[in-house]
Amino acid sequence: MSEPFPSVRFAGLRFTPMTVEQSVRALADRPACAPLSAFVTPNAEHAFLRRKDPEFAACGDACFVSTNDSRILGRAALLGGLQLHFAPGAYVVRTLFDEVIKPDTPMTVIGGTEPMIVELRARYGLTNLKQHIPPMGFIDKPEAVADAIDFVAANPARFIFVAMGPPQSEKFCQRLSADGRATGLALCIGSSLTVLTGASNPAPDWMEHSGLVWLYRLATEPKRLWKRYLVRGMFGLGLALRDAVRLRLGLLRPSHA
Repeated sequence: MSEPFPSVRFAGLRFTPMTVEQSVRALADRPACAPLSAFVTPNAEHAFLRRKDPEFAACGDACFVSTNDSRILGRAALLGGLQLHFAPGAYVVRTLFDEVIKPDTPMTVIGGTEPMIVELRARYGLTNLKQHIPPMGFIDKPEAVADAIDFVAANPARFIFVAMGPPQSEKFCQRLSADGRATGLALCIGSSLTVLTGASNPAPDWMEHSGLVWLYRLATEPKRLWKRYLVRGMFGLGLALRDAVRLRLGLLRPSHA
């Protein structure tokens, strides 16, 4: 079966090189009744996580759309002459809510908080939004995973926002897809809904546009995030720089996934 959009591999990751606008249009145009597929936004950390986790890797390889969530990876790719574009989950989600989602659009949120849902409903007048909050670390609890899958199956939705970080979100989408009952799009969007509702403290604009959001987050939550950025993220950046050099020297072509 052919892919709906062209894709490339860079730093070991599969990307569908799309802008925010192109990504939103692709998500909006997909029929709500189509078999469930995922939207993921890989960054440097994903390159590390996929090494020893076939289930996590499978989601990125098989998903509907996989857009670049890292300015740093994007700039590394440009060094090799490859344009990935920058379409992070937070930008795509905001545009979906502003331009595509209507008050009665069927939606499900897995994760997040109750106040976040209250704010979403109030801000966008949503009347068909359901939420299920699994326990912490639920992906390693078969009964909790089954409960979340049953909830999605019992509440058919056009968009299923999986509001948790990797690798849980991608692994849950893989299990949801394997179950076979759900339709629509499962969006692995991390904290994007928290950002949308103003419940988080975003980095200053100058840091956002210069690719230093990781530094802002590391400074604000060093104990929780040091390993993500200084170990896993640096591993992914190393792979990206290696591929950029190989592309520039003509030793590598951005293979189609």
